[in-house]
Amino acid sequence: MLRCCYIDSMLLDSHLVPETIVRPKSFVGLMALYESNFLRLLRLIPEIDRLDGCFRSRVAGACDLHVEIIERRRYTVTLSLTYHLSIDESLFIDPDLMVRVYLDGQLAEVLAIGEQQRHAALRRMVYEHRAELDQRWRCNIVLNKWLEYLSDQGHLILDR
Repeated sequence: MLRCCYIDSMLLDSHLVPETIVRPKSFVGLMALYESNFLRLLRLIPEIDRLDGCFRSRVAGACDLHVEIIERRRYTVTLSLTYHLSIDESLFIDPDLMVRVYLDGQLAEVLAIGEQQRHAALRRMVYEHRAELDQRWRCNIVLNKWLEYLSDQGHLILDR
């Protein structure tokens, strides 16, 4: 009986988003952030290990989310994650994140983030963490918070 409860507990624990107090720029903290990014991304794109192509998620009252699978390897998936914003007949891609998902390690990290962040909240987030965190840390915090927001909005990417 104890073994059954322990196994059930382990299964439930595997779905928890890791939260920890770590020293900024520490390796352990960065890995926890990558793990959290993976879990949040999996909530957004449950079939990430098998999708290919371009996808759009539409939610009433929210911007359309655009996801493109750029590269697929045996243990990794590289994708872009963005909004396409129309302002005064111009198209802006913002935020523009390129993310590598490590399927075997269950990690997700930002490889690149658009240089010109036009969204004030994203600019503010990057600026506030500038002194404390290196480039990878900042970019992955943006991804983590955005994935949380997208999940809260109800976005979901599924195969056609």
